[in-house]
Amino acid sequence: MHLVIINASPRVESKSNTARIISTFVKGFEKSGNTAEIWHLSDKKQWFKVKELYEKNCNILFAIPLYVECVPGIMLEFLETLQPKKEFGTKMSFILQGGFAEASQLRCGEEYLEILPSYFNCEYNGTLIKGDNFAPAWLPDKIANKFVSNYEQMGKIFAEKGTFSKEEVNKFAAPEYFSEKEIRKHKRIGGKIQKLIFRYISRKNGCRKPLDDKPYSVE
Repeated sequence: MHLVIINASPRVESKSNTARIISTFVKGFEKSGNTAEIWHLSDKKQWFKVKELYEKNCNILFAIPLYVECVPGIMLEFLETLQPKKEFGTKMSFILQGGFAEASQLRCGEEYLEILPSYFNCEYNGTLIKGDNFAPAWLPDKIANKFVSNYEQMGKIFAEKGTFSKEEVNKFAAPEYFSEKEIRKHKRIGGKIQKLIFRYISRKNGCRKPLDDKPYSVE
């Protein structure tokens, strides 16, 4: 199988969590002899070629970061340039990832993607969803790669089955909701760890003020 993968993140490749996920997924996908090529919508110079590949290939995968229940505007802009396929049979698959840890936060996006292929006379071929993917782009490579390492196995499974089955997706996407125990644990411990991560990210981006600074507040 040859798979055309389209990274729909507006971030440049070097800053894209989605790009890192794709790279890891492809490692597993290509282990059985399959091939894949990756294109990035953040580089508009690639759009003409991506449109050409969409027309000529029958296995397309969009990898998408979820921003507050909505796919990126750059993806919607690109989709408006496409025409429905003249012949039915092209399989359109999706990887949907986001920063919210609970899978329930991605279900609205998943439902949208289930109907999207029909507008292009394509066959829906499943959506792999997973949350808790905010940090990798800001962390050292060794740590960031551990965050997304489980995508390699999912790439291998996708190569074997040719689709994202609902059973595999739900297992991979867990937890659907945090339990009350997990919420209490997060309030005690997770919140502190989260603040340390945000402090690290802010300093890496040149911020020298406290995270709770209020420069525009009126005394």
